[in-house]
Amino acid sequence: MTAVRVGVFGLLGSGNLGNDGSLEAVLGHLRAEHPDAVVDALCGGPGAVTARYGIPATRLHWYRGEYRTASRASAVAGKGIGKLVDVVRTAAWVRRHDVVIVPGMGVLEATLPLRPWGFPYALFLLCASGRLVGTRVALVGVGAGPIGNRPTRTLVRWSARLARYRSYRDTQSRDAMREMGVDTARDEVYPDLAFALPTPPAGPASGTVCVGVMDFHGGNDDRARADEIHRRYLDGTTRFVRALADDGRTVRLLTGDACDAPVVAAILDAVDSPLVTAAEAGSLADLMKETAAADTVVATRYHNLVCALKAGTPTLALSYAAKSDALMDRMGLGPYCHPAREADADRLLEQFREVEKRSTELRKTLAERNRTVTAQLRRQFADLTALLLHAPRKAS
Repeated sequence: MTAVRVGVFGLLGSGNLGNDGSLEAVLGHLRAEHPDAVVDALCGGPGAVTARYGIPATRLHWYRGEYRTASRASAVAGKGIGKLVDVVRTAAWVRRHDVVIVPGMGVLEATLPLRPWGFPYALFLLCASGRLVGTRVALVGVGAGPIGNRPTRTLVRWSARLARYRSYRDTQSRDAMREMGVDTARDEVYPDLAFALPTPPAGPASGTVCVGVMDFHGGNDDRARADEIHRRYLDGTTRFVRALADDGRTVRLLTGDACDAPVVAAILDAVDSPLVTAAEAGSLADLMKETAAADTVVATRYHNLVCALKAGTPTLALSYAAKSDALMDRMGLGPYCHPAREADADRLLEQFREVEKRSTELRKTLAERNRTVTAQLRRQFADLTALLLHAPRKAS
């Protein structure tokens, strides 16, 4: 019997630390339980994936300007040709594998601005190719949500239907796919894959507050109000950080994607205090260390929240999607959510002070919930092992 050949697929190595953290969790399982598996990637940032994780990687799209706005005829033509070339490229890559894993990520949602012919199209090609050539495609611990745009919704629905295995990171994701017409009777719900990453030790009380920020412009259906939403979010977050600094608190600004850097720069420029600094995190492990060393975390990005909750640090969510509310509820901190679209510095301060007042109690709650999450993820990885062991081996 030949070694199982495993492909991993997604916007990996493209600057989003949450996506890469999900990949890291799956690779950790494969290396521990299936050391003979031959693994490579079809991804957004192949150079970064190979350098960081030591696996061969291929660029997700043939056309290098896929995610840039096409303003010239040559760019429009390049994108169009790329869509056709990617049909062949994707099918050829999928054919070389016994199993392809899409590790976590919000691949079945549109909570952030998204064009149907970008990643949704790429995911559809993957799942359709899997059915065509007999390769099992597994959507493992993914996020999903209601999608208003009809082309995007259609591509996502068919991607899910064509996948051989599906599990979700929360119940509402499974419910969203059921409402789209996907048979979810055999689909399971498990915690986010990033909870499987190692937990850093908690540091002594330092008085530091980590504030995770985001280049937030609303969701896919908010394009007409994107600038207004962003201004409100940035203003409220800046005022909150300034109030902390005025109280003498040390503040560490966190990000989760390369695109968040301008938000950090704007806050640093507006507050102009030596108490406010920016962390330079290159991975979820780095983010987790930052949150473990903090007394309290206030964060927007979903995987900033995961890091803080995994580290057991009392956390307040600046929630931009229902998935954040669901995560906070799972971890016992459901009341401590604040809508990112309505970032109100005064109300944020009130909630923040309540979190700090209950810090000891909340740390105990998080410790208990993390033990439950760990046990649940063991079952997720048992599912993954069964999928790999029962995958038909293909001739080389």
